[in-house]
This record gives sequence, C-alpha cells and structure tokens, in this order.
Amino acid sequence: MSLCDCEECESLFRTSISHIFVTMAGPSNYQYILYEVRDKVAKITLNRPKKKNAIKLQMMVEITDAMKQAGKDDNVVICMLTGAGDYYSSGNDLTNFSDESTGLNSMEEGIKYGSQVLEDFVRGFIDFPKQLIAAVNGPAVGIAVTTLGLVDVVYAADTATFVTPFTTLGQCAEGCSSYTFSKIMGPSLASEVLYFGRKLAAQEAKNCGLISDVFPRDSFHQEVESRVRRYASLYPETLMAAKKLCRDIDREQLHQAVTSELKTLNVLWVSEECMHGVMDFLMKKNSKL
Repeated sequence: MSLCDCEECESLFRTSISHIFVTMAGPSNYQYILYEVRDKVAKITLNRPKKKNAIKLQMMVEITDAMKQAGKDDNVVICMLTGAGDYYSSGNDLTNFSDESTGLNSMEEGIKYGSQVLEDFVRGFIDFPKQLIAAVNGPAVGIAVTTLGLVDVVYAADTATFVTPFTTLGQCAEGCSSYTFSKIMGPSLASEVLYFGRKLAAQEAKNCGLISDVFPRDSFHQEVESRVRRYASLYPETLMAAKKLCRDIDREQLHQAVTSELKTLNVLWVSEECMHGVMDFLMKKNSKL
C-alpha cells in the first residue's frame, strides 16, 4: 500500500505532527539532549552516551526545537552542537523503524511520521539564521555526518571518524549530502563516501574540506570553546546578515535536495533490501551484547 499524499490527508497529518511537537518538545522536558545558554552561546549536547548518542526520532524533535529556541533568542549569537561521552553520534537509531513510543499504528504511519520529523530536522539546519558550529568530539555516523555539510564551521577531535553506511542498510544520502558533499569534497570522493561507505579519519575530513580544524582529544573542548566564545563577541546583526548572504546562494537547491532525498528514502524504507539491511545490522549488534 502506498503512502497517501492527497492534500486533505497531508493537512491532517501535519496538524497531528504539530501537536506532537508542541506537547513533546521544550527546554524544560528534553529527554535526549542538554540545552544551555552561556556567554551568548547556545550549546546543544546529544545526551545518550550509553547508546553512542544514537538519534531517536524524539531526539530529532528536541534538536529541532532547541535550534528554534536558539534562533529566536536575542541572547544567543552562536549555536554549538556536540555529543556527550566518546561519540558525537552513531547516527539514526535503527530501532526508529519499530519505535512504538510514537503511538502510531502501522509501519506506513511510522514511515510518514519519521519522514516528516527528518524533513523538519534538516530544514531547520538549512534555515538556521545564526552561525552554527559542530564540535565533533568523537566518531560520527550517518545523519550526524551528512548534516555537517549544513553547518557553518566544524571542529573535530583527533579521535573522530566520519562514515555514512547508507547502502549497506538499503538506504541513500540524506541531510542534503546528495548536494553538499560533491561541492565540499568533489564528486569522486563524495561518491566513495555516500555510495560505498568510505570512512574518513579526522585529518582526511579536514583535507577534503568537510571540517575546519582538528584538535587533540584531551584539549578538544577547551580549544573549541575558546574559539566559540571569541566568535560570540562579534556583532550579532552583522553575523546574521553575513550568514543570510551566504546561505541564500544555495538555499533553494538545499530545500530541493531535502525533497528529493525524502522521496527516494520513502521508497527505499519499504523495500526488501532496506528491511534485510536493518535486520542484519540489528542482529549483528545484538550478537555482540
């Protein structure tokens, strides 16, 4: 059975999603992230260290909401993303495919809900009006890597690695990487990364332009926070004008990339290859426990 995309159903679905966002998100009841504002810097920390900061749908909702809070807060000049523990993020939590906490009754409803959450999440990165900095404190996987192409500055610890194992899971590029990665690192390397899951070490990621700088793990947070505090002392309206100028060049193409990627993902998510890929991954993961 195909996903219904008629106008009436789409309107009803978006209304239900809006209700979920309103009732489930907010700084006072974030479950999977930490959010704090200090010295004009909003810091969003992915906070599932025991799960390597794997991103549940609810975590996406919370990050999206936190970025909205930072975007409209006059006390915030810079927003920084980082992870708790040894990992930046191990990517999407693949149990999202069977997550019953959303209260949805079928796989079809779950896929449509997940698709909408992912869309809002990625579009939030595209349209974030202030400077966004990623402090990649350890390994990054999947969506945690692809969204780096939408971040203004990326710093990494020397222990960080970057991998997008999409095709082994029966999936494809997301987070606008179908557009951004070839621009950042050139089409050949981007193809290796997105099609064949080539893993990049921190220095390789710097050499190809995905990240700005690499710091030793022991001094990583100190080095990054020192730079970010300095950036936050600059003129905020000037920074926002500069961000808008640069983002507007590609904004339309980035939004189109989201639409195209989700169209393909919605087909792949119900394919046998995706189901086998996810099941194989979960079985291998469980066998190690």
